[in-house]
Amino acid sequence: MSATEPIKDTEAYRDKIATVDEAGKRVWIYPKKPKGPYTNARTYVSWVLLAFLFGMPFVKVNGEPILLFNVLERKFILFGITFMPQDFHLFVLAMLTFIVFIVLFTVVWGRLFCGWVCPQTIFMEMVFRKIEYAIEGDANAQRRLDKAPWTTEKIIKKVGKQAIFFVIAVLVANTFLAYIIGVDEVIKIATEPLSLHWKGFMAMLLFSGAFYFVFSYLREQVCVAICPYGRLQGVMLDRNSIVVAYDFVRGEPRGKLKKSRKGKAAASPLSKIQGDVSAATAEAPAGYVAKKASNGNPTEEMKAKLGDCIDCSLCVQVCPTGIDIRDGTQLECVNCTACMDACDEVMEKINRPKGLIRYDSYNGIMEGRKKLFTGRVIAYTVVLAILVVVNIVLLAARTDVETLLLRTPGVMPQKADETHVSNLYNYQVINKTNEELPVEFRLAEGTKGSIQLVGESPTAAAGKVAEGALFIILENSALQGYKTEVKVEVYSNGKLIDKASTNFLRPAGME
Repeated sequence: MSATEPIKDTEAYRDKIATVDEAGKRVWIYPKKPKGPYTNARTYVSWVLLAFLFGMPFVKVNGEPILLFNVLERKFILFGITFMPQDFHLFVLAMLTFIVFIVLFTVVWGRLFCGWVCPQTIFMEMVFRKIEYAIEGDANAQRRLDKAPWTTEKIIKKVGKQAIFFVIAVLVANTFLAYIIGVDEVIKIATEPLSLHWKGFMAMLLFSGAFYFVFSYLREQVCVAICPYGRLQGVMLDRNSIVVAYDFVRGEPRGKLKKSRKGKAAASPLSKIQGDVSAATAEAPAGYVAKKASNGNPTEEMKAKLGDCIDCSLCVQVCPTGIDIRDGTQLECVNCTACMDACDEVMEKINRPKGLIRYDSYNGIMEGRKKLFTGRVIAYTVVLAILVVVNIVLLAARTDVETLLLRTPGVMPQKADETHVSNLYNYQVINKTNEELPVEFRLAEGTKGSIQLVGESPTAAAGKVAEGALFIILENSALQGYKTEVKVEVYSNGKLIDKASTNFLRPAGME
């Protein structure tokens, strides 16, 4: 290349997204209906996840839902374990562990979560899109229907589809609401008079409208332009990350498959494109040689060494975000595997090996091997393991009841009589269980003294806090200087449920 020759931009596709044209207007995506083993596997996984999503609100343990995320009342239940505001540190640590796990998972496996587990992908591709295919047909049929004049058939299909979409959105919204306020409250809102639950009803409408808007209009724009995880992908991925990738070494340069005189497909060499072509591919980003071969007429040398890609564009037609995976890893790719199924079907028909588009890394394609355990992966794994151990230890040490015992501010210690001293304390008993607990306070064994409650014996309601005051009275002989540590045991129905410690002060001037 001469000094004056401009450098060709081989990654211009990164300057724009497939869902927006040059004028900034929305480009509606009509993905072709995918089929194949990966699509089938994702369908089965989606069935399991959808069953879990819609079924869990109805599963209860001791009368409480097995999963609840009630941010309004700051009450969280995870698989039967109730977390109160006092357990906030455990929640923060669990979220931190989850974030590290997501980072580690993405570093190794790319956006596998997006394609297989993400609720947005599951609902869009496995629910709403399938309904659209059933009513309006495949991609070409949908295009024709949108361009056709408004006939009775078109009105029935369009209105019917949107009605079904809204019903499903209402069902999804109520399900998510059940995870926040509980399924019993959702049923009350739906069945009792509107005047009793108008706030809840408005929340239902807002949730339903949001879900309907997302899946009927926003669609892939959520993954392309809104979801922060997609933006983080570019930071976390490296050349060893496993993603849905096009094997440009095997596939380039592209060329249409020609028929022999006998009507059979002429076999193209399956070489790794050695020589000048392979050298160019090895040094350039994915898609460089592809652009060079497809933007113009290939040279005679290239024609003799065509790769396995026959440039059928089916991988582009089935993509739900409208990208060309042959350009390389892009932020719009959600790793849905639709292009893998489409390409494998073509390879099978032309008697070429499957896997031209497959789960692989850039280095795996270039070097023919996968390197998972890089220094970064090992470091993240160690940090994740430490966080998991800390979570386990803290959860194991967590008690169902938490007691706070503090001296009442502004009240000085008093002489109860010639041989005893009393201190006044405020107590809080936090009941994290789903059962009502009568509470009894006792001094630890061996402590010379007694406890006198102010008022009646407390009862901690399920998930509530019992508060009150009590006197701790100690013998003079039990005092150890100006400040003495006192241990108090908390019992319920004769069973020790918690322990608390506090400081006992001696009156001033007392020897």
